[in-house]
Amino acid sequence: MTKPVVVGLDGSPSSLEAVVAAAREAALRGAQLRLVHAFGSPHLDGLPAGPPWNPAAAGVRELLDGTLAEAERRAREAAPDLDVDRDVAVGEALMVLEIASRTASMVVVGSRGLSAFGSLLLGSTSAHLAAHGRCPLLVVRGRPGPGGPVLLAVDDAPASEAAVRFAFAEASLRGADLVAVHVCRPGSPEAYDGPADPPFVTFDEIHLLKHAGQVLEQAIAGARERYPDLPVRQRPAIGRVRRTLVDASADAQLVVVGARGRGGFTGLLLGSVSQALLHHARCPVAVVRRGQA
Repeated sequence: MTKPVVVGLDGSPSSLEAVVAAAREAALRGAQLRLVHAFGSPHLDGLPAGPPWNPAAAGVRELLDGTLAEAERRAREAAPDLDVDRDVAVGEALMVLEIASRTASMVVVGSRGLSAFGSLLLGSTSAHLAAHGRCPLLVVRGRPGPGGPVLLAVDDAPASEAAVRFAFAEASLRGADLVAVHVCRPGSPEAYDGPADPPFVTFDEIHLLKHAGQVLEQAIAGARERYPDLPVRQRPAIGRVRRTLVDASADAQLVVVGARGRGGFTGLLLGSVSQALLHHARCPVAVVRRGQA
């Protein structure tokens, strides 16, 4: 049985956009959609001391029911035959969704949340799930209903293997082309033929592009055999990794990147490529850690 697609919900416009994207993902997989609403914790400052906090008595139940009903309505508009389940939890959103990720095929969140209960702010929940979630994370951002290919950011580290598998499967499900990109920086060691080359002074562009092409070929060879009918384009590039990937996302419907977990993207710190894509990509971003796909 296919594991459910989980979407984090806080009532913000961004989270409702995530619901629509999650509904489509669940429909593509033939999976259940779980609407998960986390709204803080009973010991938050400002709540009265004394007996255990009762959400119904605090007037929260009506708010939750309305938010969940609107989310379900939007999900069914996107996928009318979808099996939808509602789940309300008291607790920090990042911990609730991390637990939910253990039994999910994907967790979906918006890129901007509310600053009150159930916050799904990018700097906290999304970053935490990218590093510690047990399944792929989809952060919905950029233009609504993006078209174009699935863009795969390829690294030469083993951590990117799961991202490659996920990207090929996702492109196949969506009926989209796949564009695999590997970006070499001019100052990287691969830019030079040997120690005699003067670092940071000159570099062999042909040599560097050849190296990038080899990385791409090796990274996608196995997946290409499993998806022989999927249109795949390889795009070796030279330049700044973050800027190149952000610019390439303008023509994509999804960017897929690999992550080592515990704060690291393939070859780069979480605060670098990850933050650039999660904050600036022009389309949704999927983060896939080793062993998740």
